[in-house]
Amino acid sequence: MRFASRILAVLLLCPALAVVAEDACAGGPATQPRDWSAIRGVIVSQLDALNRGDAVGAFSLAAPSVRKQYRSAGEFMRRVRADYGPMYKPRAVALLDHFTISRQPVQALRVVTQRNDVLIAYYVMQQQRDGSWKIAGCTLHRGPRIRT
Repeated sequence: MRFASRILAVLLLCPALAVVAEDACAGGPATQPRDWSAIRGVIVSQLDALNRGDAVGAFSLAAPSVRKQYRSAGEFMRRVRADYGPMYKPRAVALLDHFTISRQPVQALRVVTQRNDVLIAYYVMQQQRDGSWKIAGCTLHRGPRIRT
């Protein structure tokens, strides 16, 4: 239970959740297994776009509130590089368990950077009116460094 409390504390402090609440489809159905597959696909697609330097592609996978906040693909990419630099060309990425907090789906990833730092990325997802999924926020939590 201690681990769950830590995750909850990290997510409650995440400013992305405040933005998510603004756009969320209130009272939507519970996240289904097919939704989790689509969510993972969106996250992997955005990571691929970031690694290719495709600002437009990465920006297109962000939720409307995130796009409104950054206003352009170029500004989005500059902020991602500044605040989420470890997500560029990581040595390894692994999908971890997913969960839901206050009806918001969250997908966790373990990221190993080129310097062997380990991060856990928590992606807060948002379903759009058309049924597609977008990334409403991401929080990075540092883990232990891998010794080689």
